[in-house]
Amino acid sequence: MPPGRRTAASVPEWSTAMSTSPAADGEFAGKTAFVTGGASGIGLAIARGLAAAGASVVVADYHEDAAAQAVQEIIAAGGVARSGRVDVTDAESVRAAVDAAVEAFGALHLAVNNAGIGGPSAPTGEYPVPEWDRVIATNLSGVFHGLRYEIPRLLDAGGGAIVNVSSILGTNGFAGSPAYVAAKHGVVGLTKTAAVEYAAQGVRVNAVGPGFIETPLLADMDAEAHAGLVALHPVGRLGTAQEVADLVLFLLSDKAAFIHGSYHLVDGAYSAR
Repeated sequence: MPPGRRTAASVPEWSTAMSTSPAADGEFAGKTAFVTGGASGIGLAIARGLAAAGASVVVADYHEDAAAQAVQEIIAAGGVARSGRVDVTDAESVRAAVDAAVEAFGALHLAVNNAGIGGPSAPTGEYPVPEWDRVIATNLSGVFHGLRYEIPRLLDAGGGAIVNVSSILGTNGFAGSPAYVAAKHGVVGLTKTAAVEYAAQGVRVNAVGPGFIETPLLADMDAEAHAGLVALHPVGRLGTAQEVADLVLFLLSDKAAFIHGSYHLVDGAYSAR
């Protein structure tokens, strides 16, 4: 997890390994996609799906080695991808990453702002202030930084689509997670605002709200706590990264052309209780 905000001078170092023959007939053929937090979990499932559908994918992640490994997997499957390190808490790092994506592939058409962290569990009146700052910087400011630099590039390309990854906690409260809940609510608000601002210019902005998903964020959870999370989902299980990715890819596609500023839950009926 990122230890905190980086200096404005930090810039990503980008891999040069990539295949050269994307799927010519895929749904996203001819498109470039930028995915933050793309090295694992939901982000990796999204990056794989985009590449399989013909997009040239930039895997942008704080963990540079994991991002490079994700790119190798995509290339081995016949896709086109490039990786680089990005710290979403640092606006300059995000700007440089988006610029590098455009330099590599000529334009930017699709973006997914997925990078996020969980933070510690503590009630609001006891929550550590440095941890509040860290979670907000990553989960909320990180999405703003993405939008800030992705939108101009999508406009340059004549339009495109962005999906922000919020959470079921973008609409619900959760004891012990004030920073995470506040950030994810903020992501929904940012999404709606950007959608209103840019819909007429051909840029669609939407958000997804995953329930608890089997990702590395839950890897250290003990069995009792895991079972407690499962019990919150009437479907009787946690979600998978692929189930979230399928929704994101739909929202990025032309099938969702009339969907702007929406917040779509994928949560096994968690929010329907």
